[in-house]
Amino acid sequence: MKRPILTLIAALGLLAGAAHAAGDEAIAWDKAPGKTNDLASLQNGAKLFVNYCLSCHSAAYMRFNRLRDIGLTEQQIKDNLLFTTDKIGETMKAAIDPKQAKEWFGANPPDLTVIARSRAGHGGTGADYLYTFLRSFYRDETKATGWNNLAFPSVGMPHVLWQLQGDRRPVFEAQQSHGHSTEVFKGWQQITPGSMTPLQFDQNVGDLVNYLQWMGEPAQNTRKRVGVWVVLFLLLCTFITWRLHAAYWKDVK
Repeated sequence: MKRPILTLIAALGLLAGAAHAAGDEAIAWDKAPGKTNDLASLQNGAKLFVNYCLSCHSAAYMRFNRLRDIGLTEQQIKDNLLFTTDKIGETMKAAIDPKQAKEWFGANPPDLTVIARSRAGHGGTGADYLYTFLRSFYRDETKATGWNNLAFPSVGMPHVLWQLQGDRRPVFEAQQSHGHSTEVFKGWQQITPGSMTPLQFDQNVGDLVNYLQWMGEPAQNTRKRVGVWVVLFLLLCTFITWRLHAAYWKDVK
């Protein structure tokens, strides 16, 4: 009887330790812009997605012609967002060979169609996670890709936006907690500049995340807009029903 109890206690202790360790490594998620109704932002995000993400990551449940919903014409899509072999009605498929991707990165890069909806957690929304993740890469020569990430330690993905952001390194500060010294993230130090200023880079990553959030549910803005009118209609019907009820029953009472 004692052995199962001791085993259970040990297992709980390991889980608690793992949770504590994960908490030490994780960083707080930054708040994403969340402007899925900003057409200019969505169009820039779509351009960034095609140029920097679609080489490895597919969006197999999104068709190119659906980008008309964010204000692009078919000709603009063909001229700026399609590769030579793609057609306007096709889905967004990655150019990389899945077998090669597994050899290079250790796993096939995930589909990004609903990535902004699937990454929500205790730290915030899926958009918050993506906004933090894409801005948290730093050089790490010990990794196969040469990069690491504070939001996703030991990630197999390289920093595809590094030319825009430049090279940075995280700055940590030693703090005492419960008799143990821990490294707490304090900020970033720019090593070499990118082609964008930090503010411009954050704005462009925000546009990319806005697009990923929109792509997870292209009809979300229509749903919200229609939902407001539905609620108003129901409130009006409720008021009319209440007054009819009072009129029908006033003589009975």
